[in-house]
Amino acid sequence: MNKLSRRTLITTGLAAAGAGGLAVAARVAQRYGLVPPDGGGLYGPGETLTYATQRLLTRHSLAREFTPGQVSKDPFANAVGRLGDAFQHLQEGGFAGWRLAVDGMVARPASFSLSELRSFPWRSQITHLACEEGWSYIAEWKGVPLSHILDVVGTLPQARYVVYRSMEPGWWESIDMADALHPQTFVAHGMNGGELPVAFGGPLRLRVPRQLGYKSVKYITRLTISDSLKGFGKGLGSASPEGGYAWYAGI
Repeated sequence: MNKLSRRTLITTGLAAAGAGGLAVAARVAQRYGLVPPDGGGLYGPGETLTYATQRLLTRHSLAREFTPGQVSKDPFANAVGRLGDAFQHLQEGGFAGWRLAVDGMVARPASFSLSELRSFPWRSQITHLACEEGWSYIAEWKGVPLSHILDVVGTLPQARYVVYRSMEPGWWESIDMADALHPQTFVAHGMNGGELPVAFGGPLRLRVPRQLGYKSVKYITRLTISDSLKGFGKGLGSASPEGGYAWYAGI
């Protein structure tokens, strides 16, 4: 990616007003490789300006972390549809057979059990999960940094995205490498001092605290590393923009 200064992007975006100005900013972002996968269509220029500006201004910023006394007493678990017989069978077995497959642009494709993931270096964070529908809560999350898993499998240098799939039918997401390698992004297997409850995405959930809650997908079973998102779904980057939400949901 070519270097683009914060000043160049911001002044370009602000100097020209209205839709024409957004289009100019979008062309500048495209030149420097800062166009999101849903950057086309009516709202594309706005999505592009939002993504590119946030990447330049907040690439290394941290989501706010809270104290134990600020953990929500009664966190809200949004409803999830039936997960199917395969999930029920795994749950009845204590998720002993659950696997997280990692493939794509990696030197060493792998499949990890829960026990293997729990043996990896872990960290915890107390962060805020904010839903686009208005509800939110603060919880303590424990898990393996996604960056560690990517190191274990040997992510290739040309990789740009991590696609992650859920056992929840039809649900998948992706993030760019800036978020994938961020120290607060991890595969969560614990919550509030215990194992991650099923209602909150157990046994595994990708936690992306710098984006809205729908990017922290529950019940993940596969990570695919890629240099492009065009071959996944409708090419918009995830199920979210296919359903009307933005691919990049930075907060």
